[in-house]
Amino acid sequence: MLTRLAMVVLILLAAGSACAENLTPEAARRFVSGKLFAFNCFDGSRGAGRIYGDGSVIGTIQFRGVGPARTVALPAGTLRVRGQAVCASLQGMPFEPCFHIEKTDDHSFRGSWMGFAYCDFTRRTNIADMSPRRHSSEPLSLESTDGAAPN
Repeated sequence: MLTRLAMVVLILLAAGSACAENLTPEAARRFVSGKLFAFNCFDGSRGAGRIYGDGSVIGTIQFRGVGPARTVALPAGTLRVRGQAVCASLQGMPFEPCFHIEKTDDHSFRGSWMGFAYCDFTRRTNIADMSPRRHSSEPLSLESTDGAAPN
């Protein structure tokens, strides 16, 4: 569970804004810092969160797309740049997972790990963008219902 969380968190840090463009960690940091992103991963995990310039993360994750969404808050310094990748340093993990970031459009990016594991991220302007029924008492949806990027 901690490894999946670390992978998702790392990917959030490095976002971009152009078609299939690999981003350096610094370009990714500038693109993503303080912004809200929804994500969907290859294993069905999904959620939303913000990554801050100090490497801290706050958000939610639903592992494998089942069960309750869990709140995540990781301290400053969790996300770090190593060479051309963004890595997560989490206490208790025997290694630091590192991700490569590819910008897919002006509001989206993909973070991949070990060539096969990936998460796709889409920028949201606010938390209301994440709900299919904005003025409902229904719980928030963790993915867009129409696939359209927000303004």
